[in-house]
Amino acid sequence: MTTLPRGAAAMSHRAVRRRRAVAAVGAVSAGLLVLAACDKPTSMATITVGGDSVSSEATCGGEGEALNTKTLNACLKDKGVDEISVDPTESVRFGVDPDIADNGWTILMNGRPLVDSSKKTYQVIPGSVFFNAQYGAQGDSTLVSIKEGEESTTGLWSFRLKKQDD
Repeated sequence: MTTLPRGAAAMSHRAVRRRRAVAAVGAVSAGLLVLAACDKPTSMATITVGGDSVSSEATCGGEGEALNTKTLNACLKDKGVDEISVDPTESVRFGVDPDIADNGWTILMNGRPLVDSSKKTYQVIPGSVFFNAQYGAQGDSTLVSIKEGEESTTGLWSFRLKKQDD
């Protein structure tokens, strides 16, 4: 038999349930705070040559806000970008997430537009273009960027294309 006064056992049972509920709400709140503190990954851009692909999140921007000219120029000089080897006789395929395509995107070669803006998620360019001096290529390596936005630039994804040795 219990030594608690009548009804006290029921009261303590309710208190235990209430503490568990408060603990559960606290755990959920803490989890949401942790998730809110995480950065949302930016959309992806991918370059494919033959059977090889390289994908990247935005080098700069990619979060919907316009980038200023100073930031863009600094991004276009970025040396730490993903590389892919290109056989000039193969096609280079560019793919972007639908979020990028919805805003319009342009392929830049060494900082200059190579094609008109597109709202498709996919474009194909002959590999020889990226090593042709007529298009502004210099040597066996070319910086290629995907610029998001038609009016203002909101994101930049950069890759280095290296000419594959014969």
